[in-house]
Amino acid sequence: MAADKLRLERGLESIDDLCRQDKANIAASFQNVAIRHIEQRLNRAMDMIENEQEEEGGEKIQSLAVVGGVAANLELRSRLEKVCDDRSTSWNMFVPPPRLCTDQGSMSAWAAIERIMVGSSDQADGQEVYARFPFSA
Repeated sequence: MAADKLRLERGLESIDDLCRQDKANIAASFQNVAIRHIEQRLNRAMDMIENEQEEEGGEKIQSLAVVGGVAANLELRSRLEKVCDDRSTSWNMFVPPPRLCTDQGSMSAWAAIERIMVGSSDQADGQEVYARFPFSA
């Protein structure tokens, strides 16, 4: 653990004794690694979607919605926007204002408004619906 290693280097009794700057550096390092992991996974997912669309044709998906409490993280927003912009064909990123990213009720309402605006529906009529996993043994 990075914090424990740093505590030993500093000759401190407890991780709680680390200075504010050390704690901030550890947190920033963790955030950087976590976001890098998300960027890698997102790039792979985007590659898969783009490859499937090339093979199958049909409707193109080139939009990313970032929602929930994590969407309030400005570093994450910035880096995901860069992932979208750096694609060979740029993707659109949709993210609500930070003030709406902390309350699940307002996030759900915002998502519903966005879906209504593009004509999306949950109606099963005309949809091919199947069970992924059987309910019986």
